[in-house]
Amino acid sequence: MEERLIKVGISQGDPNGIGYEVILKSFADPRLFELCIPILYGSAKIASFYSKLLEEGDITPPEICVIQDAHKAVQGKLNLIRCVDDSAPAEPGRSTEAGGKAARQSLEAVVTDLKKGSVHALLTAPINKHNIQNEKFHFPGHTEYLEEHFGDRDHHSLMILLNENMRVALVTGHIPLSEVKSGLTAAGVLEKLNLFNQSLRADFGIVRPRIAVLALNPHAGDNGFLGDEEINIIKPAIEEADKNGISVFGPYAADGFFGAQTYQLFDGVLAMYHDQGLAPFKALAMDEGVNFTAGLSVVRTSPAHGTAYDIAGKNEASENSLRHALYTLIDVYRNRQNFQVATANPLRKQYVDRSGDKEKLDLTGDS
Repeated sequence: MEERLIKVGISQGDPNGIGYEVILKSFADPRLFELCIPILYGSAKIASFYSKLLEEGDITPPEICVIQDAHKAVQGKLNLIRCVDDSAPAEPGRSTEAGGKAARQSLEAVVTDLKKGSVHALLTAPINKHNIQNEKFHFPGHTEYLEEHFGDRDHHSLMILLNENMRVALVTGHIPLSEVKSGLTAAGVLEKLNLFNQSLRADFGIVRPRIAVLALNPHAGDNGFLGDEEINIIKPAIEEADKNGISVFGPYAADGFFGAQTYQLFDGVLAMYHDQGLAPFKALAMDEGVNFTAGLSVVRTSPAHGTAYDIAGKNEASENSLRHALYTLIDVYRNRQNFQVATANPLRKQYVDRSGDKEKLDLTGDS
């Protein structure tokens, strides 16, 4: 049975946020060990610190097994690989240079093992996008960092926030609002639609996904009166995607789309910029939201929340989002494997010659 379980590499995130707390609370439920073999990349000292905090709150933390490398991971325990300087203290609620360094070291270590195949998928705890920066890490977030390591040269990754009821993807991600307009092109929207459609099929097992596209401007531009991006950029991309066989609809005015629960009619929603999609999503699904990065060669998920310094170290953080991120990771990993098997040897197309009096089946054509 152990060989069937995937090894999930877990980056600790910022040790002064709620990352350790939600990780330990999640694996305090022994049933999770029946789904995967978790390997936390971090500090035994910091893990012990947060374990004691859980015990003070009458929560029994999981048993931690310190190992040297991922190949020695054992089933039924939370494995931990030391990759962070144990002299770095845990300072809940504070953004520190040491905390950023620890988050960076954890992420780098698990990415190294992912590339070697020592772990099969990645679950990331929240980072502080400011204190993690240095000369080696100059990315606005996990998504861009992982895209450089596991993305396709010809395509970008795609950020998808999801729960059981909706999936919201973004055309533009972690860029200033002032740069959104200049960052939108018909080719860019079409690329994201292609990525979204492929992910919905391969990662979520949806045979014929239905995708809604949000407009950029108020009231979808009012036929150009409030902006022409819908006419010149978004609609041409939708039309081209439709020609390519993607079931895509819109653009929809964003203001009433979520309030009217129109998202329930679709398998995915493509928003033009970060807060247009994520603000309503988190208002509806903050506690159980999952961040999934599509378009990578590896499966990566994360809880939808951030470091939450305001409640760090207080035993108040909910583990629901991280738990659902783990469930999603396992489901996507399995769906992707099943999709690869199902599409590995497609049936050849049948060519029929109807030019004469008798129809003739020709199987010599290319598939």
